[in-house]
Amino acid sequence: MPAKNYIHFLDLKAINRRFEPLLSQTIQEVVQSGRYLNGEQTDGFEKEFAAYIGTKYCIGLGNGTNALEVILQGYIEMGLLKNGDEVLVPANTFFATFLAVINRGLVPVPLEPCLSTFLPKTRTLAPAISPKTKAMIMVHLYGRNAYQEQIHNLLKANDILLIEDNAQAVGSRYLEKRSGSLGDAAAHSFYPSKNLGAMGGAGAITTDNEELASICRSLANYGSPTRYWYHHIGTNSKMDEIQAAVLRVKLPFLDEDNAKRNDMAMRYLSEIRHPEIRMPMPPEASQAFHHTWHLFTILSSKRQALIQYLDKFGIEAAIHYPVPPHQQPVYQKSFPKKSLPLSERIHHETLSLPLHPALKEEELSYIIEQLNRW
Repeated sequence: MPAKNYIHFLDLKAINRRFEPLLSQTIQEVVQSGRYLNGEQTDGFEKEFAAYIGTKYCIGLGNGTNALEVILQGYIEMGLLKNGDEVLVPANTFFATFLAVINRGLVPVPLEPCLSTFLPKTRTLAPAISPKTKAMIMVHLYGRNAYQEQIHNLLKANDILLIEDNAQAVGSRYLEKRSGSLGDAAAHSFYPSKNLGAMGGAGAITTDNEELASICRSLANYGSPTRYWYHHIGTNSKMDEIQAAVLRVKLPFLDEDNAKRNDMAMRYLSEIRHPEIRMPMPPEASQAFHHTWHLFTILSSKRQALIQYLDKFGIEAAIHYPVPPHQQPVYQKSFPKKSLPLSERIHHETLSLPLHPALKEEELSYIIEQLNRW
């Protein structure tokens, strides 16, 4: 394949073309309806998404970060969290996870990941628990299901809340349960690049806890459960009708799209063979876990050379993420400096390869061929 046929890391136009003309027709119906917030599209999506995830409640919000913040504030309102409490967080997550914790007056405690899965190791969890530890945010990073019964049992034994950050793993499963229903509550992001992507900002909370769901819905509406009556210090975070309509069009195709991602990931895992490329761990043989492969991320100590090589041959790769949260300048202003060598290595070596439902088989073969020739 000549370099002029550049393979972009992500092609949102091609992805969204697969939903036409229904996507444009549905958006036009919302435009013509005159109802752009708090309408039937949002109500319909909340019901459909709750049924898909397998929870009793779903609250649509403006984005995934808001969803995490509102969950944490909800638990504060319930008296289960308070200012200064510690929240366990993967050290190599996107900074928004840390930001949500800090914005609620809580203390993020970074957990070192495993180089093969990019997820926290079970044995590192127990030493990180202190009397101040009141919650853990389990991030299903890169679309890899992070749930483990040993972790859940350890948290439960210590009365620690389990909150899922399901921004990158919508549709993944552990046994018969989907991520987003495995903990006490979950935050979801529908940023346009996600497996289930809106055409703007959108997020959601899922939970089986009726009290938490009621408080979170109020918090997202300025703290008002009833119009012009404010019971909490809330925020303004609503899923608009156009985003809800877009998500309703795409949701029925999510499992099919995730299956395509899985097939592509299996080809990468089985066909890429290079001594300077470290591959992620293959899926567990037990089939208890199902991953959604939002990102296919490799490690290389010669990352910059690899990026330049791929670009020369018309292939775009991406870095998720170049700087770990604990080394961000804003984090170091408020928290003591930490040395987290595994997380730092991941951030220095990580590289994400193109993987999405609109990627063609011949493009995938070309990427694999060029990687093996490097």
